[in-house]
Amino acid sequence: MASSLALLFLSLLGSTCALLPPRISFLLNSPERPLVHFNLTDVSNTATLLLSNDSSTLYVGASNAILLLNVSQSDVISLRHKVTWSPSKVDRGDCAYKVQDPKVDCQNFVHVVQRVNSTHLYVCGSNAYNPQQAFIDVERLSVVQQDEARGRCPFSPFERSSAVMIDQELFAATTTDFKGKNPQISRFLSKDGRPDISLDSSISLLEDPRFVSVSVDPVGQKLYFFFSEIGKEFSFVDQIQIPRVAQVCKDDIGGQRILQKKWTSFAKSALLCQPPEQPPFNILEDMFTLQPPEGADASETLFYGVFTSQWSRRPESAVCTFRLKDIRDVFAGTFKTLEKGTYQLKPPAGRQYLGQCGLSNSSDSELSEAKMNYLTGRNVKPVGPVFVFPEQKYSRVVVMKTTAANSQQYDVLFLLTESGFLHKAVPSDQDLRVVEEIQVFREPQRVKSMILSSSKGLVYVGTSEGVTAVPVAQCPSYRSCRQCILARDPLCGWSPTRRTCTGLDGAGDSVVQSLDSIKGDECQPAERILQHQDVFVQLNEVVTLQCVKPSNLATLRWSFADAAVQSDRLFIQAANGSLCFLASAGTFGIYRCQAEEDGLMEVVASYNVRQASSPRHLSKVNRDPVTPGPEKRSVETEDPAVIPVSDAPEDETFITNDSDAEERVTQAKGDAFSVQEIVPTSRKDSRSMKNPAEEAPTQRSYHSELVVVSLLLAACVLILVLGAVRIWGRRSAGSGSDRLPSADDGTKTNTSMEIHSLSAAEDAGPDQTIIP
Repeated sequence: MASSLALLFLSLLGSTCALLPPRISFLLNSPERPLVHFNLTDVSNTATLLLSNDSSTLYVGASNAILLLNVSQSDVISLRHKVTWSPSKVDRGDCAYKVQDPKVDCQNFVHVVQRVNSTHLYVCGSNAYNPQQAFIDVERLSVVQQDEARGRCPFSPFERSSAVMIDQELFAATTTDFKGKNPQISRFLSKDGRPDISLDSSISLLEDPRFVSVSVDPVGQKLYFFFSEIGKEFSFVDQIQIPRVAQVCKDDIGGQRILQKKWTSFAKSALLCQPPEQPPFNILEDMFTLQPPEGADASETLFYGVFTSQWSRRPESAVCTFRLKDIRDVFAGTFKTLEKGTYQLKPPAGRQYLGQCGLSNSSDSELSEAKMNYLTGRNVKPVGPVFVFPEQKYSRVVVMKTTAANSQQYDVLFLLTESGFLHKAVPSDQDLRVVEEIQVFREPQRVKSMILSSSKGLVYVGTSEGVTAVPVAQCPSYRSCRQCILARDPLCGWSPTRRTCTGLDGAGDSVVQSLDSIKGDECQPAERILQHQDVFVQLNEVVTLQCVKPSNLATLRWSFADAAVQSDRLFIQAANGSLCFLASAGTFGIYRCQAEEDGLMEVVASYNVRQASSPRHLSKVNRDPVTPGPEKRSVETEDPAVIPVSDAPEDETFITNDSDAEERVTQAKGDAFSVQEIVPTSRKDSRSMKNPAEEAPTQRSYHSELVVVSLLLAACVLILVLGAVRIWGRRSAGSGSDRLPSADDGTKTNTSMEIHSLSAAEDAGPDQTIIP
């Protein structure tokens, strides 16, 4: 009881394990990480995958269809044939009255696709909540036989189940009713006159399980089903989830009088995935079986599981590894007894024959005891450390084994997140390094699955929308020796002769790798020298120099060196690594951006900022004195001096070293200067870095412009004068028509009038004066 309360207390705590982010991120359809997509507009839920023995055909179970895809080429997925398999009108009509969404639920979602032999496939689908099975002739591409399949696959289109075909016998773990409340593990299509076998339904051997996978132990002739269920042994907590592994013997035929047509070998055990001093991860999301190297003992088979926790308040996952030898030892040990009447599990009962195969001829008392003793006394513990991933929720996992350049073998994990990213991770002694993440879909997918083809070097991801092929490695994406080494990818290495990062298969020569520790001299002297990129700018322009991180783990640092350097220059370093400054006589020179990772420095960008020879900006000179002399200055993102500027973006930091910098920023903002952003480009854009004087040799001078402006002003003045004289003449003529002056009436006419305005007389303002 004390241990149970301690477990409950730990469940209230949060995980404290931190993990580095993925080193490199590739968004969907990134040119540096190309993927191959396949989808049909009229087919959805392409999530049940099976690869042919020769890896040339991918069988896909979807809604109302089985697809045969040609994957013989790694970079192409094409449709070889489509077998339509839809529910009948009767089944669809019956389903419409029972479900909430007939358009989605009343389809035939194919849950199981298994190979019977070289010419036939076995498929099982939900068939509008009336499960059906069928055999497909892959040569004639037709449905040979179809009948009811209750207990072979689930009724619901989106319920998970597990099934495998061994020697043309089907072993399935699913539910057998419309509501999905009756779980069952069964054997169908039994050969040699043996009866089909299922679990004893007189007692509750399973409590609301969620099956995720099944694995075969060919040596022990056993099958292992992995799932999560509600643990009845923890009576002090309601609805606590427990990850499980259950075993059955392949050739079990049941008892003679007790447990007839029932498993006599059924037993289950708990899987313990708990980091030190943290609550356990108790929900099993997926399990992958990794076979041992050729020639190794089968007991060294590893099971990689992805777990989540029902107590986590945030997305969180853990990866635990289990060994077949440890699972065998647990099932060969003691078992707990289900007490009659109370049906509570009590301390272990020492019976050596429990959990073994070949109990069909045992006595009734022994079979009765085997019926009540099905839970192991010990849990299966993981081998190696427990890897915790904060802020990540993984749903699927596949693992491949590879041999590195040092002849050591490494396991490479591919973990699929709920948000649509595929994480490639390499475990070490104490941590799990996420080498890269590749986005394979954008929107959350209702159904998804993964299958690995080690021979082709591809991971096939099946989702609600289609199938995507992801290469296990894209070594040329590491463009330098240091980046290839820092990746610590056992599938990639640097070729000194080819001067490129390449895969180990077919490299043709020795490659350089450093998977455990970086020495710093692996790339000597193969590292290339980065040439300066010329940047021509005008005075008082804001220059932006771009620098892209080669990895998410790198730290960027800018350095500047020039023969003439002033001591009060101002720099702005943005969060994306770009460097901004005001072009002046003291800020022209060479700028280098260096990336630091694991103690290694690498120049990833280099610019030579120069003044463009344009007379248009000759008057805009820097009025501050320039102090000659060489100086080297380093601008880092860590601990900068910050000057608040109201118009600056929030993710930028102003770095300065004098009191006049803020005044200079305000003055620069007041001027209507243009911003020239300098981005490293390809050769097609290289002309943007040329001197403007070179691009426009026929540029007009200020003298010609002043002449043209003067002529235009003179013409305007002349037009205004002529217009004013004409208006004055008309008004004078009009006044004379009313009263003509004459010598007889004594009117005196003043012939000397001074006009101070060219406008009409009625519009004359107070400054207009007529002198008589």
